[in-house]
Amino acid sequence: MPGARLTPQDRHRIAAGLAEGLGYGEIARQIERPTSTVTREIARNGGPCDYRAEHAQRATAQRSRRSGTTARRAAAATPPAQGRDPQAVREFADELAELLVHSGLPRMAARVLACLYVTDDGSLTAGELVQRLQVSPAAVSKAVGYLEGQALIRRERGEQQRRERYVIDDDVWYRALLASAERNTVLAGVTRQGAETLGPGTPAGARMDDAAALLDRIGQDIVRSVRQWREDSRPGPRTG
Repeated sequence: MPGARLTPQDRHRIAAGLAEGLGYGEIARQIERPTSTVTREIARNGGPCDYRAEHAQRATAQRSRRSGTTARRAAAATPPAQGRDPQAVREFADELAELLVHSGLPRMAARVLACLYVTDDGSLTAGELVQRLQVSPAAVSKAVGYLEGQALIRRERGEQQRRERYVIDDDVWYRALLASAERNTVLAGVTRQGAETLGPGTPAGARMDDAAALLDRIGQDIVRSVRQWREDSRPGPRTG
């Protein structure tokens, strides 16, 4: 049962649990599913405030029909992975993309990022992305431009290669979080200037000043955390 798809009854129990104010973990225990399954189900179907069992069931059926057609076309373009179920990999990439959408990424950018993430070498050409995602070159180009701007991927072309490859590095989230911290610092400066313009003694000025302090703090915390993670993840000196 835990590995099977959610049933209409499951979705009604999820909706009832949300209405009762239960946490995702408690709902998952009630329907005997992993908490991650419940989290994805709610995230991709309106969130905790707008989740509706009937709508979620219809949306899932529609996605299944679309993905079935797309998967058949994409299967020939996706090289088989040793020891892996290609369909399971595609389904995971779809789920990852959906979660990235709910975290703020545009949908096509999320699909490109997820597609790169599940490849072993972390790189694909524009043509390969078009084949795997069954979308237009223009859609891939726009998504790639967005991801580059967010420091999530980079372009690469070797000496013997005529086509560019889009690459997601192992430290992609390290660099992306540092970029996010930099944006927070810039925004903090703007809001601090707004506080001075509006007057620190006014409600609007005080609101801006509080925002600047929060953004500064968040940026500093992000930088401190990711640098500590980088330091902790480095291999230690060999002994013996």
